Amino acid sequence: MDLPHRCAMFRVQIVFCTLSVLLSLSFGGDVKSRSCNDVRQAYTAKGFSLASVPHQEISGEHLRVCSQGYTCCTSEMEDKLGQQSKLEFENLVEEMSQNLRTTFTSRHKKFDEFFLELLENSQRSLNDMFVRTYGKLYMQNSEVFQELFTELKRYYTGGNVNLQEMLNDFWSRLLERMFQLLNSQYHFTDEYLECISKYTDQLKPFGDVPRKLKAQVTRAFIAARTFVQGLMVGREVANRVAKVNVSPGCSKALTRMLYCPYCGGLPDLKPCGNYCQNVIKGCLANQADLDPEWNLFIDAMLLVADRLEGPFNIEAVMEPIDVKISEAIMTMQDNTMQVSAKVFQGCGHPKPAGMGRSARGITDTFNARFRPYSPEERPTTAAGTSLDRLVVDIKEKLKESKRFWSGLPNGICSEGGRVVSPDSEQCWNSHAKARYFPEVVKDGLTNQLHNPEVEVDITRPDTFIRQQIMTLRMMTTKLRNAYNGNDIYFQDSSDEGSGSGSGSGCTEGCTTEFEFTGTEAPVVSADRSDGQAASGRAAASRAAASSVVLTSLALQLVLLWQWR
Repeated sequence: MDLPHRCAMFRVQIVFCTLSVLLSLSFGGDVKSRSCNDVRQAYTAKGFSLASVPHQEISGEHLRVCSQGYTCCTSEMEDKLGQQSKLEFENLVEEMSQNLRTTFTSRHKKFDEFFLELLENSQRSLNDMFVRTYGKLYMQNSEVFQELFTELKRYYTGGNVNLQEMLNDFWSRLLERMFQLLNSQYHFTDEYLECISKYTDQLKPFGDVPRKLKAQVTRAFIAARTFVQGLMVGREVANRVAKVNVSPGCSKALTRMLYCPYCGGLPDLKPCGNYCQNVIKGCLANQADLDPEWNLFIDAMLLVADRLEGPFNIEAVMEPIDVKISEAIMTMQDNTMQVSAKVFQGCGHPKPAGMGRSARGITDTFNARFRPYSPEERPTTAAGTSLDRLVVDIKEKLKESKRFWSGLPNGICSEGGRVVSPDSEQCWNSHAKARYFPEVVKDGLTNQLHNPEVEVDITRPDTFIRQQIMTLRMMTTKLRNAYNGNDIYFQDSSDEGSGSGSGSGCTEGCTTEFEFTGTEAPVVSADRSDGQAASGRAAASRAAASSVVLTSLALQLVLLWQWR
């Protein structure tokens, strides 16, 4: 062969070798990459049919997402892999949020179960005590006591019960019934009894017990109800937001990240960590915007949890019911002469009753002073736990849930996970096996304007996510009010702050042992008036609160005696 021909052949060989090297580099430097055997195995492992999978690379002009160079993907394969990437992403988010959703579901159930059983235990304990103490007098009218617990339960479960009005009515009825029993030698008309009730605050027949009990019962029940509502809202929001709405731009980016390596003959190649971060941040941009409101919600839950551990402890309110009802009855009985004289002076002297009516025996009826309540005797109540232990557990879980939604991209794209490659140099960077150079964008919708991987319309926020943000905002407002003992469902503008106690909806004029705020007011400290240590305040509030329920029972005992 002459020299010109040899030179020509040599040039052809050089071109051929150069093309071989370039092809080899473009598909990972593996000669086998021109075969689609690895892709076929990986594709069928996903549960897809091999009918449309080529054995060798084909031209990729038909592809819409992945590279249109030589490929192992047909249009049908790209579509199926796109659907698969969407499904896997949705499952990933649900999986990553599983612990969060389970936490709110299980703790809501536990707290709700605990509270309802606490009410049942208190009612049963009081029933047993009054059966032993008052016998038939109580049993013949036990439905009156049951009604009190029914109303408390109805309030807790979301019923339209105004605690302040209910407790005010209770003290008025108790005064009327006790007054009649202790002055049974007289006849009292309905008008006279109404006159007596008007003197409740002035007479203070039960001492300072009504004011303390109303304050403590009201704030404890408000805190408990709002807290369990917060757990329910957290559960519902987490369940809803975990169901991701995958946009077309996100779907393309996920396909390119997770399955375009298949089309390039590299099914085992995983994406680079920062590349994954940009894709997931683009896909979860709206969820990240939920995070600030979510964190405020969690903070408000933690504040109310602190109250439940201390001055608003509903368990301590309900347990010493027997002691407080006894104290209320005895205080009224001890002051009967002074109270009667003031009532006769203000309402006039009543007419004598008929023959055979006297006060004899009344004092003996209420002479049984119950044994003192000892905090060391606190039992384990509902579901094998106490409120303190339950709240401590819930607080730990709540703290762990802060910044959850903005942290999802980190969780999904962590190096220890199954999505990204541990090697930042030998990973899929959206078009080749190489390092990923673009910077990771910040969280949130507006920051996706310059996301290099996902097309995001920052002018169109997800309305569903915005609804969840508003739900959290409303619940946070309720929690902040509950922290201050205020129930925003009942704004009673007629309350003049008489000092007789706090209620659900007490306005700024109320004089109580703790500060109320309006719906948007900042959180302030509570229980400063006693000037005692927090533990002392907690104990006082527990003792006081339980007596409201008990007092209702006392009232009904009085009714029983009268009806007898």
